[in-house]
Amino acid sequence: MTKAGEKIARTKGRGDPAKTRAVILKAALEEFATEGVAGARTDAIARAAGVNKALLYYYFRSKESLYGAVMDSILEGLRDTLLESLAGERPPREKLARYVEAHFDYVARSAHLPRLIQYEFMRSGRKKSPHLRRFAQNYFVPIWAKLIETVETGIASGEFRQMDVPGFLVCMVGSIVNYFNTIPFALAMDQPNPLGKEALAAQKAATLDFVAHAVANTQNRESGNL
Repeated sequence: MTKAGEKIARTKGRGDPAKTRAVILKAALEEFATEGVAGARTDAIARAAGVNKALLYYYFRSKESLYGAVMDSILEGLRDTLLESLAGERPPREKLARYVEAHFDYVARSAHLPRLIQYEFMRSGRKKSPHLRRFAQNYFVPIWAKLIETVETGIASGEFRQMDVPGFLVCMVGSIVNYFNTIPFALAMDQPNPLGKEALAAQKAATLDFVAHAVANTQNRESGNL
């Protein structure tokens, strides 16, 4: 940024920097989720945020760094929410139920998240994402470790059946997020609004039922419920 641009940015951002940054991040979230990183335009983000591009670049030095900040904000919330659902001294079955509900509800509230993550996966081709490893290590590794611990504890106590734990977890997470990934296709098939209150409640109940039966130890009569 030029010195003139920095001066403009400092002047305009002096009122409430935290609020200005949050407004830019919200506008950027919409743009990145709609257009992807490559297609997103910083002038469109600035216009939606009601700021000039000089101010945008004052807070975020490049489109790539702005994208990274957007993803950090949404993934940090996901990590903290899911780790909280797995915390405490509850039985593994209760922890797993809380996790499924928390993950489902978080994605339902953050409609852009599945699309943003898909965009990030698509960037792992020829032109590598500069963020993917950091996202994985900072946000997903802690969740994965806690999930493995929870399921292995359930197996050891007899609450859960013997299973390939990593394989099961891939299937469980897929059962949660795939519903949201396929919403555009569901709408193209003229299905009722997948994000409606009744549809979300029914799908969450179906997911809980699916996971409960996937982990059930048939020698334990109470294992069929999460």
